[in-house]
Amino acid sequence: MVRDLWVGLLAVVVAVTVAHVAAACGAGAQLSGTVAAVDATGTLSLSDGRQIRLAGVVVGDDVAAQQYLIDTIIGRDVVLRGTPATRDRYGRIEAYVFAVGWGLPGKDLDRSVQRDMVEKGLVRVSARISDRACAAEFLTSESQARQAGRGLWADARWRVLKADEPAKILSQRGAFALVEGKVLSVREVGGSIYVNFGRRWTEDFTVTVAKRNAAALGGLDVKRLDHKLIRVRGWVEERGGPWIEVTRPEQIELIRN
Repeated sequence: MVRDLWVGLLAVVVAVTVAHVAAACGAGAQLSGTVAAVDATGTLSLSDGRQIRLAGVVVGDDVAAQQYLIDTIIGRDVVLRGTPATRDRYGRIEAYVFAVGWGLPGKDLDRSVQRDMVEKGLVRVSARISDRACAAEFLTSESQARQAGRGLWADARWRVLKADEPAKILSQRGAFALVEGKVLSVREVGGSIYVNFGRRWTEDFTVTVAKRNAAALGGLDVKRLDHKLIRVRGWVEERGGPWIEVTRPEQIELIRN
């Protein structure tokens, strides 16, 4: 009976461990290398010439992010996790970067470079994160950094914009931004869903979702966002008033029903 109990407990431990690993940020294929240099955009150059783009985060023009990378990972071995085969239009490998042996004190654990940067307020979480576990970790860490006013969140240039101030949002046209506010209405027109924050669509801030992308939003029913307070992240464009196109679930955070 005791033996059966221990077997049962072991099975539970193994199941929990497997579930944790499966849900870990950056699970999947891996590559490795040694960081030789970092440029102003946060791109890492490995000793073998490969160029690495930090997946899941947006590095602004604040020199603090570049200096952090220079101080902490140049000359260090790193593991590239996620989908390292993915490359952007510049040929850079997009990956979740983990510094080898840079974990908890006294532990030989790898640590997520991106998550550490988000926690310190050095970068913002991007509008496209291929790994849902990473998205959850990064968004939680960003929220904590923002509330504490760490790093770039102490700078007015990077603060969350208000949806009822369309002129300020439009001033960020072509740039990445976070915008929050209360949804006034949601309308379907043709192949698009429009999340409206004002009555004047030619002037006010709007979020658009193509109907073909609605099913990919992780269970979020965009058509039921009426009168809810939300935060949206993405690249600001102009179509009459300022707007952000949503294609990924991590772009919309429900702040309050």
